Amino acid sequence: MWQTVGQDHLLRQLDASLQAGRLGHAYLLSGPPNVGKMTLALDMAAAVNCPVASGLLSALMVPDAAAGGGPCGLCEPCSRIRRGVYADLNIVAVGGDPRVPTRISIEQVREAENFLSVTPVEGGWKVIIFDGAETLSAGQSESANALLKTLEEPPERVLLLLLTTAEDAILPTIRSRCRLLSLRPMPGAALADYLASQHSAEPDHASRLARLARGCPGWAINALADPTMLDTRSEELDRIVESVAAPLDRRFAYANTLGSAFSGDRESVRQTLYLWQGWWRDLLLLKEGVPEHVQNADRIEELEQFAAGIPSSAIVTLLRRIHSTLAALDANANPRLALECMMLDVPTI
Repeated sequence: MWQTVGQDHLLRQLDASLQAGRLGHAYLLSGPPNVGKMTLALDMAAAVNCPVASGLLSALMVPDAAAGGGPCGLCEPCSRIRRGVYADLNIVAVGGDPRVPTRISIEQVREAENFLSVTPVEGGWKVIIFDGAETLSAGQSESANALLKTLEEPPERVLLLLLTTAEDAILPTIRSRCRLLSLRPMPGAALADYLASQHSAEPDHASRLARLARGCPGWAINALADPTMLDTRSEELDRIVESVAAPLDRRFAYANTLGSAFSGDRESVRQTLYLWQGWWRDLLLLKEGVPEHVQNADRIEELEQFAAGIPSSAIVTLLRRIHSTLAALDANANPRLALECMMLDVPTI
């Protein structure tokens, strides 16, 4: 059974491809952080290697073991793939090469090519997952070209899965050679029900986490397991509020802190910017008279205090700047300079 949740439109598509024996050799999995891209990638790796589900790789025809489609989830390959310890599975991630901690390097791509050149140890399919595939295009055409060659002439029984939060940052020549799987955020009510039924969350807490997660189950599950994530979120929201009244030198100091952290924890900085995006979006929604859509409902009184003093046009300008900053970071721009430029657009009162 598929472990991926909230992506039924994609699972139906994959079930049909597996049953018809027409699975592609390369897929681009696109969606926001924590929406389930890695879970789906591991599901796909399991599906092509599960002896129950893909004996002939033409159908998932064992209703008891694979109820609902997908890999059986019970066999040894399924178990080891989901733990990331399968010999014919290679996960290539940003930071895997300490010399270039903010992207996937040419050396990592070459190692992946060497991995593909060896006969499968397990006798099934070889699967490579590129987590952070947008960084392949970040000022390093050599890495992108090396991958492009593999995409153009893939070995038999090889599945390439490219995971990205920034589909537009992927080179068109790479995108055109992959089948696109766009993962959507889950509806809040569906995510809350999932947290309550599958993770034993109290209904009220499940609803709160679902709202804060912006439809991304990975974040909600992590926050359920680690309550300090909510404390970290609260501290970061406090910094957003402080920035509105802070002088420029303090904003730049904070930008420098984030920029320095980016090389060591790229995803944490991205999550911080998403949190900024959410708070300012909430402020705009409140000003425009739709408070029922505010994400940070626990901060509604604070948002109301700022709503009167900041024009909507300034909020829109900052939201666009945050969006462009995320894109710049994906394109390997200087993080400190990109974040300082963002701070210049933070409205003041």
